[in-house]
Amino acid sequence: MKKSYFFLLTSAICIFIFFGYELWINTQISEPQFDGSRAFQDIPQQIAFGPRTTGSEAQEKFLSWLIENLGSAGWQSSIQQTEMLGHSIKNVIAKRGNEKPQIILLAHYDSRLLADNDSDPIKQILPVPGANDGASGVAVLLELARILPVDSVPVWLVFVDAEDNGRIPGWDWILGSRAFAASLTDKPKAVVLVDMIGDADLNIYMEKNSDPELTKQIWGVAKNLGFEKSFIPQYKYQVIDDHIPFLEIGIPAVDIIDLDYKYWHTSQDTADKVSPGSLQRVGETLLKWISTQKP
Repeated sequence: MKKSYFFLLTSAICIFIFFGYELWINTQISEPQFDGSRAFQDIPQQIAFGPRTTGSEAQEKFLSWLIENLGSAGWQSSIQQTEMLGHSIKNVIAKRGNEKPQIILLAHYDSRLLADNDSDPIKQILPVPGANDGASGVAVLLELARILPVDSVPVWLVFVDAEDNGRIPGWDWILGSRAFAASLTDKPKAVVLVDMIGDADLNIYMEKNSDPELTKQIWGVAKNLGFEKSFIPQYKYQVIDDHIPFLEIGIPAVDIIDLDYKYWHTSQDTADKVSPGSLQRVGETLLKWISTQKP
């Protein structure tokens, strides 16, 4: 009798352990995982189009590629075409469903017209390749498009044009984001901008213009994930960037940017300066932060 009882008890424990393990495995598999290496693969592809300057053939090729990739990931995209300072601006807005956005994730995709920080005067009149300054933010948003759970809070992914041509006659900074912000009829709870976040030596300081509470939340998530060396909890820069138009109309916005990048606005802003590990830390932080947001 005792042997039978012992056998039944042992069998029950084994079954419990087996099904408990299976449940744990399935849970682990079902949780979305940001893949920095896969995100990185989107950077050479963008560079291959050439500099994605506003109005260029490379821009058109990029836009077709972007919309195709967003569609494959289950997002519906539209192009907001408008004019700013006499320039045709094309922003891409990606949604899933018809819900109003609670969060807008933002990146600029354009390349600067002039590599005016280059040490070579001949190269200063050429456009910037834009691997980090442009393509890295796009890569993070595209990977998030692939893995964001459909039951997350409503998110829009917005890829803006004409961010990067300030200090050039006839142009200004942040034209695409100004056009998009002006078109908003429903205000999200937060706008998160990612810009120049692929630097192999990643140092993202808190940005002085950004919303303090939103900054605290995201940097807190990064710390909990062990990324405090990359998301440095100190203020250093005050930046005119694509988050500004949203702050001006009362929407909390934050700029996640690494300005300590020596190839900024030079011909050397190429894919070999970008690290999958940096994309991983930024993407993983955003994915986790979004999961903490409540409707």
